[in-house]
Amino acid sequence: MGVGHGHGHGAAEATAAAGHAGARHRWRLGVSFGLVATFFVVELVAALVSGSLALLSDAGHMAADVVALGAALAATRIATRPDRTGRRTFGSYRAEVFASGLTVLLMLGAAAYVGLEAVARIGQDVEVATGPMLVVGALGLAVNVVALVLLRGGSKESLNVKGAYLEVVADTVGSVGVIAAALLVGATGSPWWDTGVALAIAAFVAVRAVFLGREVLAVLGQHAPAGIDPADVEQRLSGIAGVEEVHDLHLWTLTSGMNVATAHLVADENGDAVLDAARELLREIGVEHATLQVESCQRDCTESW
Repeated sequence: MGVGHGHGHGAAEATAAAGHAGARHRWRLGVSFGLVATFFVVELVAALVSGSLALLSDAGHMAADVVALGAALAATRIATRPDRTGRRTFGSYRAEVFASGLTVLLMLGAAAYVGLEAVARIGQDVEVATGPMLVVGALGLAVNVVALVLLRGGSKESLNVKGAYLEVVADTVGSVGVIAAALLVGATGSPWWDTGVALAIAAFVAVRAVFLGREVLAVLGQHAPAGIDPADVEQRLSGIAGVEEVHDLHLWTLTSGMNVATAHLVADENGDAVLDAARELLREIGVEHATLQVESCQRDCTESW
């Protein structure tokens, strides 16, 4: 009977591309990138001067932040570029998801490096300068808090921004750990606290990376969007007046804030009314981009996926 789309073409799609979740928060990523990149240089020098593994671990994680924020920022630009090849029919929206995957790998790499360095230090007599640790840890905490405030809003809408936000969250914990290690080493004279805090920071970063990685894999694996139950959607579509059957229903996330659906609706002759009702239902549950095929009740359907 016909095909209906839950979105427009031409100018409408260009507007959607320019206003997707990641692009709306590009400026937040840019400011955060500048702050973190500047402070990374300061922290790295301080770590080498003080001999603190906790400070070095935080500097290593901040280096991962710089790369992750830079990749996230670049991804928001790539995602909104129009496709001039004619081959990327879904555009380049997935660039943001790949940037989030890179963040996961960087977080795991930083955690592994710090863990190995901490284990290698066990039993060694290491001298740690607590003064630079305390000063740089406090400065790092201030920088991270500013970045957190900038990224917090966008983290709820964009997986790309969320990856950057979690990186900064982990860095904030790292800065708190550096301050705690400096105070504990200064109070006890034992460098073991520096090593112990470094291990704790590494473990925290690894756990956060795993959780973010699961979300990235869910998008790349084309799982149903979080909070949307395919069985419930199928039932609600079946309840539309005139719909006899729903099959070949597919729901997935193209990129953060952009959910997609396709479905075949077996219905009576009032196809336009069915299409309008189905589009409205899908919009209500957060699916703006839908391609719907309405088929006659007397016609057999073949599997198309």
